[in-house]
Amino acid sequence: MLHIYRQITSLERVRPIVIAQKRENANQFPFDRVCTVDKPATHFLRRFWFRQILDAPWQVSKFELDSLLRILTKTEAQLLHIYFGHIGVHLLPLIRAWPKSTIVSFHGADVLVDMNKPAYRRATKEMLDAVRHVLVRSESLRRALIDLGCNENKIDILRTGIPLDEFPFRERVFPENDEWRFVQACRLIEKKGVATSLRAFAEFSARHPGSTITIAGEGPLLKELQALARELKIDNRVSFRGFVSQEQLREIFYASHIFLHPSETGRDGNQEGVPNSMLEAMASGLPVFATNHGGIPEAIETGISGVLVAECDHAALAQALLDAVQDRHLLARLALLGSQAVGEKFDQRAQVRRLEEIYLKTM
Repeated sequence: MLHIYRQITSLERVRPIVIAQKRENANQFPFDRVCTVDKPATHFLRRFWFRQILDAPWQVSKFELDSLLRILTKTEAQLLHIYFGHIGVHLLPLIRAWPKSTIVSFHGADVLVDMNKPAYRRATKEMLDAVRHVLVRSESLRRALIDLGCNENKIDILRTGIPLDEFPFRERVFPENDEWRFVQACRLIEKKGVATSLRAFAEFSARHPGSTITIAGEGPLLKELQALARELKIDNRVSFRGFVSQEQLREIFYASHIFLHPSETGRDGNQEGVPNSMLEAMASGLPVFATNHGGIPEAIETGISGVLVAECDHAALAQALLDAVQDRHLLARLALLGSQAVGEKFDQRAQVRRLEEIYLKTM
C-alpha cells in the first residue's frame, strides 16, 4: 500500500526491515530490505479449520512462528510494528513469543469487521492486551478500540501523512457552462460509497447535462457499478478509469472541479479511517463533498473545509452539489481552506517524525 511505503521510506532515525508473505510490485515500490515468509502447504486447511470449524480468526502455525522469530533474531530487530489490527490477531503467537515490544496499527476496516462474533472480539482483545502500543488514524478509531476493551493509555493517534509537495495547491477555474467535472478515487468496494456518488451525479447531471464523472480505481464492484451507471442512464458521462498511477491521478485531480467521497459503513462493519485519496484531493485544491463517517469529520469541517452529508443519502449529496455550483466563491473558499487543513494536520513529514518518536520511546 502506497501510504505504508511512503511512511517506511521516509524514516530517518530508525532502520526499517519489512517482513511479508511475498514480494510484489518491486518496480513500483523499490525497497531492498524485504524478508519473505512463505505460507506453509497446509495454510489453506489451517485457515479453513479456524474459520469454518472453530469460527475464529486463524493464527500462524509453529512453522511460520519459528521462521518469523529467526528473521527477527537475525536482523537484530528491536521493535515489531504490525501494520494492521487483524494481522496482529493472526500473529498473536508471535507477539507472545517475542520478548521485545510490539506496536500494532489500525486503519479502519481492521477495527470492526467480524466484531459481532465472540471469538473474533476475544482474540482481538487478547492481541490488544499483548501489544505495548496501539496506533490509530483517527479519533473515531480510538473510541472504537476503547469500546473493544483496549487500555486507552496504550493508544496514540498517528494521522495519515500526505506528501504535500506532490499535491501542491492549484486554484481551479470553475465552468460557466454545464461542463462540471467530478472525480472519485478509491477501491471499488462497498464502504467507499461509489453507488451513492453515481446516484447523486445522476440527479446533478439532469440539471447540468454537460457534466462528467471519473471513477479512478479498481475492485470487486466494478461490473455492478457499471450496470448501475447504465440503469441511471449516465454511462455515457461516467469514465471508469481502473488503476491509475500517482502521476495520472494528479492529472485527473487538476483537470477536475469537485471531488466526491461519500463513505458508508459496510454490512460487515467495515469503516474508513481518513481516506488518503480524499486528503490528496484536498491538498491539490479540489473542494471535497463527503459524508459524516468514520474519521472524515476530523479532516473536514462542513461548510468550512468541505461539505459533509449523511451516509447513503444521495439526494442530500446531489442537493449540496446543486447548491454549491451556484456559488463559485464558496467552492473556491472550500478548496483553499481544505488544502490548508491538510497542511496543518496531515503533513507526512510531521507524522513520520512523530512515528519515530513513538518508536524510540517504545523500544
